[in-house]
Amino acid sequence: MSVARITEISSTSEKSFEDAIQQGIARATKTLRNVKGAWIKEQRIDVDGDKITNYQVNMLVTFVLDD
Repeated sequence: MSVARITEISSTSEKSFEDAIQQGIARATKTLRNVKGAWIKEQRIDVDGDKITNYQVNMLVTFVLDD
């Protein structure tokens, strides 16, 4: 039997939502062991004039706890 925990993290990128997700997962795996998946909870953008300046994702990261 395994037991998992979920933690919420936020990540930003000036490029895209996909890049924000990639950066968030890369950072999470530096600190958390046994990362198994993530759900994207929210997406938002910052706008300046008619240009998107920042992409942000809030995600729920699932990792399995050590025995």
